[in-house]
Amino acid sequence: MTFDPVAPAAPSSRAAIVAAARRWIGTPYRHRASLEGVGCDCLGLVRGIWREFYGDEPEDLPAYAADWAEAGRRETLAAAAGRHLVPVPVDRAAPGDVVLFRWRPDLPAKHAGILATPTRFVHAYDGSAVVESPLGTWWRRRLACAFAFPGVLADPTSSE
Repeated sequence: MTFDPVAPAAPSSRAAIVAAARRWIGTPYRHRASLEGVGCDCLGLVRGIWREFYGDEPEDLPAYAADWAEAGRRETLAAAAGRHLVPVPVDRAAPGDVVLFRWRPDLPAKHAGILATPTRFVHAYDGSAVVESPLGTWWRRRLACAFAFPGVLADPTSSE
C-alpha cells in the first residue's frame, strides 16, 4: 500500500485567498522565484497562492527574461491565466481575483497581482518586495484583465 497525501482544498472563499496573499507581504522580490518569505516576482506570488490551494502548478514555467512582453508582443501571461483561471470582466473583479496590468496600451499584460479590496491589491514590486498597494488611477488605467481562481465562492457577508 502506498501513501497518498491529501491534495490541498480549493479556497473556501475570496477572503481566504486575500489572507494568503497578505501573508506574502514583505517577501523580497526575486525574478522567477515563488517561495513565501524567501522571494518571488509578481507571477511567483500567484503561483504560490495556486500551490497553497490547488497543489502542483498546472504547467511548467517557461524561461522568461525581464523584457519578455516587449520582445514577444504576445499575450503570454493572459493566455496562461485563461487556461487555468476563470476570466471575469475587469469592472466586476472582486477581492481574491488575479488582476493583470499593461505598462503601455500597445504592450501585452506583464504584471500580476491579487485584488485585496476593491481599491487595493497585493503584488511583488520589482526592486522591493511583496506589498499591498492602492489601486489608484495610475494602476486602474493599466488594468488589462481579471481572473477568478476556480471554484472560489463569493463571500456573502463581505461589504468590500
